[in-house]
Amino acid sequence: MKALSERISIFIDGNNMFYAQQKNGWFFDPRRILSYFTNEPGVKLCNAFWYTGLKDAQDQRGFRDALISLGYTVRYKILKEYYDDSSGRYSQKANLDIEIVIDMFNTVEQYDRVILFSGDGDFERAIELLRSKNTHITVVSTEGMIARELRNATDRYIDLNAIRDQIEKSEF
Repeated sequence: MKALSERISIFIDGNNMFYAQQKNGWFFDPRRILSYFTNEPGVKLCNAFWYTGLKDAQDQRGFRDALISLGYTVRYKILKEYYDDSSGRYSQKANLDIEIVIDMFNTVEQYDRVILFSGDGDFERAIELLRSKNTHITVVSTEGMIARELRNATDRYIDLNAIRDQIEKSEF
């Protein structure tokens, strides 16, 4: 017998998704993401999290405020700069993988299905453990940017381009 309702939580790896969207040449609308995954009868959104790296505490302030007003919990870290001796280049990174996994496990009793927007293979073990708790996992990413390990660990994979018409940000 199918459950009458399904509780979902959405976890968006903002930096990973920024690069996926750049690769695809289009950007998704955070409001449309919520609508797309909650449009079926009986689906209840329990949580929506957005994780991002920032240059400073005021960076992307308007965007973060907009996400919060839509119902997202926004988690961020200040970008750290790294020097690569072999290339002689500087790069910036804010790794929020551990924050994503902590939130997944701290809220595991609240949902039946996770929607994870990321292609990062570092999530493979967390996904396996969540599946062992009868949690259904959907990963959303794009071809060429999803790790094989993550794709194999998930119950369902959705390519961003397959749902583009339902989630793309429209220009006004």
